[in-house]
Formats: sequence, C-alpha cells, structure tokens
Amino acid sequence: MALQLSFVHFKTGSYIVVEGKFNANFFYIVRKGLVQCSKSSDKGQPVRYGPGDFIGVVPCMSGHAQIETAIALTDVTVISVKKEQYPELIAQNTPLALKIIKSFASRMRTMNDILAQLTLNNISSNTAEQIFRTAEYYDNAGLMDIAVFAYYQYLKTKPQGSNAEMAKKRFVALKPRTHAVFYEPTADLTREYPKDTMIFSESQSGAEMFIIQEGQVSISKVVDGKEVTLALLKQGDMFGEMALLEHKPRSASAIAHTDCRLMVVNRSNFDQMVSTQPQLISRLTTTLADRLWSMYRQIENAYLKDPVHKMIDMISLQVEKQKIKCDRPNVQWQSDLTAQDIVNMCGIPANLAPKAVYDFQNLSFIKIIDGKILVKDCYEVSKQAAFFKKTGK
Repeated sequence: MALQLSFVHFKTGSYIVVEGKFNANFFYIVRKGLVQCSKSSDKGQPVRYGPGDFIGVVPCMSGHAQIETAIALTDVTVISVKKEQYPELIAQNTPLALKIIKSFASRMRTMNDILAQLTLNNISSNTAEQIFRTAEYYDNAGLMDIAVFAYYQYLKTKPQGSNAEMAKKRFVALKPRTHAVFYEPTADLTREYPKDTMIFSESQSGAEMFIIQEGQVSISKVVDGKEVTLALLKQGDMFGEMALLEHKPRSASAIAHTDCRLMVVNRSNFDQMVSTQPQLISRLTTTLADRLWSMYRQIENAYLKDPVHKMIDMISLQVEKQKIKCDRPNVQWQSDLTAQDIVNMCGIPANLAPKAVYDFQNLSFIKIIDGKILVKDCYEVSKQAAFFKKTGK
C-alpha cells in the first residue's frame, strides 16, 4: 500500500511552526519556496531553508515542544509527515532517512562547538594535542582509569607528537594501576566497560557507534582545563554516531558513568542495518532528535548568568526529558543525578561550584537522598526555569 502524504501550502509571511507550541506530531519537508527559522534565545542570524530541507523534525521525533519559529519568506509548499508515518517512509526511502540522520549529526557537531564556546568560553580543537590535553585533565583530577586510555589514544594517533614522551611516561606509570580496557575494532558485537573508564576520547578517530545494553554513559568535553557534561545516556540510548556518519574525529569523549555493556555498530553492519532494519533507523532518528533537543536547551542554559539559576534550569531540562507533566504543584521526580552532575552539565567554574551546590541543595523544592537529587515540586522548578530563561538572569 502506497504511503499517503499530504501537501500543505503557506503564503508569504505565514507562520509554519511557532517556538514553544506543543503541536509537534508531524514535520515538514520543504518542496518549494524559502523558509526562515529563528529562536528567541539566538544571538546569531536566522537560518534559511529551501527545497529538500526539513522543518520541525527535531521536536516531532523527540516528542517535545517546537524549538524554533519558522516563517515563509515566499509562498511555500511542504510535504507533511506524521510521526507514525516515519518508519514506513524510511522503509520506502532509505536515502531520505540517511539525509535526516546526517543532518542531525552535522547540527550536533556544530552545537557541541557552540556549547563549548558558551559554557567554557572557548572552542576546542579536533587535533591529536586535544587528546593529550584531555588525558592531562583527567590525570590531574586523579581519574587514572580515564587518563591512561586517553594517553594511549594520543600515542596511537601521534606517536611522534610534541607530548609523546610525557604521554608514554604517564601511560607506563598508570597502566598497571588501572582498570581501563583497550578494545580494538573487531567483529565482536558487545563490549563491557567498568565504571569511570573511557570508551573513546574527543578528537580520537572512530568508525563505530554504540547502543547501551546496560548501564549509563557520560558524554563530555574538556576545554581550558574544565569539563562540561553534554549528556548522560542510559540503557537503549545510542552514541558515537557522528564519527561513523561523517568520517571525522570524535567531537566529545564517552565515559562509563556506571559499569556498562555496549553493542557495537561498525560501518559495515550499520549499512546492513539501514537497508534491512528500518525500525532501528527510526529509533536512531528519535535518539538523535532527543539529544539535539537537549543541546538546544543546554545552549539556552548557557546564556543564564547566576549559577544557581543555571542549576535550576538544568534540573528542569532533565524533568522535561522525562516528559513529566508539570501542570500542578507537588509532582515529584527522583533522579539518578548528583548536584555535581548538574554542575558539570552547566559548566560552572570550580571556584563558584561549592556555594552554588550549597544554595541549590537548600532550595525548598530540592532534596538530596543518598546523594541523588529528588525534585519535590516539578511544577515550581519548571515555573522558575521559565522565568529565568525569559529574563536571562
């Protein structure tokens, strides 16, 4: 049976989607005309899209509110695709699915750099020396299991590099005392990593993506001796897809937040998966859309100035990710996150972190149970976060 898609026409100046609206059960493919997209928090120029581009696909596939406003610059014709039609669409049109996924990967790489610049006031470089700086950061932080892996990757990538002697010295000194694991590309479909070991380092080359079967994985970047957590992933989530899809170095590091078991997807079995398992490609699209939505929200968070306000907004983001209804007071949510996890996600400087954590933990709607954050009132958290974003405080 042929897939039934509808055409929608918009006159010049019409609003196609509006930021913040919860009407994202479909997305558009531009067939004719020009569309301008912008966000209320954007400091840069609006983005223009034309035939073949996608409008509203991130909120549609992630199940969140619209993240930008789209206006027709000319008379525009779009193809409307309902979320439930997507698996059938990609089964019939694999190149379209790959185009969406690759566009997500490209946007995520760009947004990783924007986040590093906003949160850490710098742009990290995708060079072998960045691997060494990453190793040095974790070495200085006493996280030997992570540091030794990054030193190893630096030596593999640049054996004659300017820091090779130091990397070799530290690797030899640390390796006998660590639990790090050093997998090389093989036909094995699963890998296991102990807690606080590195799966891959930012700027490392890579040709594999991973699906979490058990445990949690932290995605982070190190710039100017500081770390920011970009995402904390759980069972069923996928990561590492950008290097696989774009043939570029890793844009961030992946670290086992707990003991974890991963399924490995390399280029050959990814190509097979695309052609034979459209349901997995649909799931990958949803996963990437959710991560991209989170990154949009993290960029909004980066514009806030007060450290405690940043932490309140960041925990509100985590509540939003759980799709918890915050339409009435006293709805609770027990997270798996510590206050330090939230500090890392916000990129709060070390000299400001202790006071921010103290003030955050003493908020009336926050409680710490066994080191983990309990949100006692999701409605209040959401209300305060919305106020901070509106005022930019």
